Amino acid sequence: MLLFVGLGNPGAKYAGNRHNIGFMAVDEIARVHRAGPWRRRFQGEATEAVIGGERAILLKPETYMNESGRAVGEAMRFFKIALADVIVFHDELDLPPAKLRMKLGGGNAGHNGLRSITALCGNDYRRVRMGIGHPGAKELVHAYVLNDFGKAERDWVEDLCRACADHADQLAEADDVAFQNKVHLAMEGRGWGDVKTLGTKG
Repeated sequence: MLLFVGLGNPGAKYAGNRHNIGFMAVDEIARVHRAGPWRRRFQGEATEAVIGGERAILLKPETYMNESGRAVGEAMRFFKIALADVIVFHDELDLPPAKLRMKLGGGNAGHNGLRSITALCGNDYRRVRMGIGHPGAKELVHAYVLNDFGKAERDWVEDLCRACADHADQLAEADDVAFQNKVHLAMEGRGWGDVKTLGTKG
């Protein structure tokens, strides 16, 4: 069994924030893979789908970002899911907009959601790093991630989430390299191969 976790903050106030792209990705995976209705479980919202022939729990913690590990740990314990079978979708400041990279373990780069999961569950889980770009200065980061995606950014956000959903089978098969490559090719095919500035096709 797999656990797909989208990171974000709960409630309408945060729904369109850059920090919530993990929620958006998991919502699209649930839609494309015909998951059941979302239900309140594990201090969050959870649903279930079959992805790549594997049973997968989809989880959106409702604990706020810096307590995400509580929800993840509860779901892991309930289903006896190994850390290697946890896949976390999150925003990544250190990647350009519309880019995606896979990572196993490693540092958390100041991301409070990852820090919480690592502290409560362990560090060697799989991360889907979804690039949102960097505002340019450290003091601008907090406001930047808690602001909504701009109108010009929404097309690539939708395309990136859809590409994640379309190729989630590779994640279920633990072929993270194939997943990353297929998402990259899908984004290039949609015109997002070289996004130099936020919301602008290269």
